[in-house]
Amino acid sequence: METVSKIWMNGKFIPWKKAQVHILTHALHYGTAIFEGMRCYNTPQGPAVFRMQDHYRRLADGCKSYKFKLDYSTDQMCTITKKLIRVNKLKECYVRPLVFTGYSKIGLDPTGCPFNLAICAMPFGKYFGDKADKGITCGISSWQRMKGSILSPHVKASANYLNSVIAKKEAIDEGYDEAIMLIDNGHVSEGTGENLFIVKNGKLITPPLYDGILAGITRDSLMKIAAELDIPVEERSLLRDELYTADEVFLCGTAAEITPVRQVDHINITNGPGPVTKKLRETFFNVVRGKDDRFIKWLDFI
Repeated sequence: METVSKIWMNGKFIPWKKAQVHILTHALHYGTAIFEGMRCYNTPQGPAVFRMQDHYRRLADGCKSYKFKLDYSTDQMCTITKKLIRVNKLKECYVRPLVFTGYSKIGLDPTGCPFNLAICAMPFGKYFGDKADKGITCGISSWQRMKGSILSPHVKASANYLNSVIAKKEAIDEGYDEAIMLIDNGHVSEGTGENLFIVKNGKLITPPLYDGILAGITRDSLMKIAAELDIPVEERSLLRDELYTADEVFLCGTAAEITPVRQVDHINITNGPGPVTKKLRETFFNVVRGKDDRFIKWLDFI
């Protein structure tokens, strides 16, 4: 990965190589960390972070839900992020804020452990590389997506993502690019790090929040964009076979942006982005690059 000169950590800009933690850091042993991911895009008006306020609000909500101490307001974190991007002289980048419990003792109880906040901004290309444009292959994972009675799928907690890591590794070992996960009742949930949409008879359909999905900001953005484009949207549970018979399938998220799925379980869906996916992708990239005034409020200019 291409590195940059500075990372912000606990109130200071420090050199990339000195952003270190103790080996007994509580979060390293027990997954007690909450993070966000957001992208900064270059626009005709200069670099801008897409929906930065919304990302930091979700981070703050996650910390409140899990009783993490966060000493910075949303506005303060936005200001720090802008400074960090300027310090590193970045035009486009991926931003990763991380709240995590530090070192104090061994044991599950985090009482007395310090809470840390780090924010990184780094160059980051397409999550699926060249396949992001042409379409990826997905397999239904044998690993179920965790349900809300185990850990909240609405919080981007590090612990949640071991569930995703093992599903992703299984998919790659089986020759797929990505996994699609189901919940325990057989409903389709999401990818390992992306929300999911299908297109059927011109309608955009996505699983509801109660089917174990992250309340994705890109997902929310696409639903609002679809409304502007007069594309009907429905939130409802999906069964596995509805992926096979969909007219189009795509995954979306900050890292993945909008990635068409051309095959699920070796069943062909499309040969690339279908017409609805293509229209949404074109509009989305115009939005994040400051070329669509209808959604200019979503951009935080550096």
